[in-house]
Amino acid sequence: MPETAPHPDPAAPSPPRPALLSFLGAVGTVTGSKFLVESDHARILVDCGLFQGFASLRRRNWERTARDAADIHAVVVTHAHLDHCGYLPRLVRQGFRGPILCSARTARLAAIVLRDSARLQMEAARHANEHGWSRHRPAKPLYDDGDVEKTLSYVDPVAVGADVEIMGGTRLTLHHAGHILGSTWARLTLEDGHTLAVSGDLGRPGHPLLLPPEPFSGADVLLLESTYGDRRHDQESGRSAFASVIARTLARGGTVVVPAFAIDRTEVVLHELARLRDTGVLPPSVPVYVDSPMALAALDVYRDAVRERATELRPEILARGEAALSPAPFLAARTVQESIEINSAPGPAVIVSSAGMATGGRVLHHLRRLLPDPRNSVVVVGFAAAGTRARDLVEGARVLKMFGEYVPVRAEVADVPHFSAHADEDQLVDWLRGAPAPHTTYLVHGEPAASAALRDRIDQELGWTAVVPRSGEAVLVR
Repeated sequence: MPETAPHPDPAAPSPPRPALLSFLGAVGTVTGSKFLVESDHARILVDCGLFQGFASLRRRNWERTARDAADIHAVVVTHAHLDHCGYLPRLVRQGFRGPILCSARTARLAAIVLRDSARLQMEAARHANEHGWSRHRPAKPLYDDGDVEKTLSYVDPVAVGADVEIMGGTRLTLHHAGHILGSTWARLTLEDGHTLAVSGDLGRPGHPLLLPPEPFSGADVLLLESTYGDRRHDQESGRSAFASVIARTLARGGTVVVPAFAIDRTEVVLHELARLRDTGVLPPSVPVYVDSPMALAALDVYRDAVRERATELRPEILARGEAALSPAPFLAARTVQESIEINSAPGPAVIVSSAGMATGGRVLHHLRRLLPDPRNSVVVVGFAAAGTRARDLVEGARVLKMFGEYVPVRAEVADVPHFSAHADEDQLVDWLRGAPAPHTTYLVHGEPAASAALRDRIDQELGWTAVVPRSGEAVLVR
């Protein structure tokens, strides 16, 4: 008799289907990171950031997520910058109730970032309603402080390097990313055995405070940031340019304002200012103000990390201690009144204030006061996304709109991008070298030209399959 194929056992479990990966943000832009991984038994969102920059991008923050928030089982957050964690309270407002997994220091910093974000949105809505500059009647915040406190109750810190089961056979391991304190890149092992790595934001090996990112160890699918995918950092020329603009401005009796991200960039700028104090470029008679409650709160986390001798910090920072982050005389403006008093302080000064891209925060008040005077200067340190005031300044804007009016730009504007905490194109490719080739590498978190340039370089130098995905696109994880 002819042989017959065995009948499948109806009681045997069917093999899991391949997971589906959807690109919900950070495609064609450096903001709004959101990547959804859906398998038979788990729906995991990796990063949950706000869109920033152009109004068309910011409007996307008001849209509902592509999947019902209540159906998402967990969120993995790579680090505490707003474009990676700032949408979390909105997700909770829409019904998310799962764990938010991140490193312990990301948990501390994210609490600072989200509380400040809610405060700024509530203040902006109140100011718009009082002065009538919003087209919305009434203007409302994207979320409020109550949403943030509820969100923080779901944060579940995990140890970097630990293998943690999220649910349904899906496992997570976080690795140090060297971008900001607590930053990680994530590796998910899915229930069918396939692996997905998400770089988050990778630090540069020359970061003055943090050790380089832990090497990429391979995955079936990789999501790689491409913020500086078409550019190289020149750290020494950047430090020289920063020192030069400080010296020029003080020589003409002006004040320097540095819009700086409250998390990490402020600490890096303070470290550099401390070095300029030591070398005499920044005289002891010139005060340094840090005017950002969020930056000052984050600075406390960094100082705690120094005291705790965190393994992600460079040995030379641990050896020097807290002095590495304190360019005395160093004056903290925590209250609104202390911020206002900076305006009447005599003589030149250096003011470090957030937000880094001048999209909001106290730095706007300093820019409105200082931009019209050619004795002053604005130093943009790091990446400025398209559509932000910082980008407008480095591209030569002669007026800047804020608080419903235009302010003339007569101050010197210095673009010093080499203070960025992101790896450049060479460092990104070096991070990949030596690892087994993924089935596919997706270039995300970059403007189109940067993502395309990095894609081509990975293809040519490593021979890997690299793709720039489309916004909203979904692909299989194989």
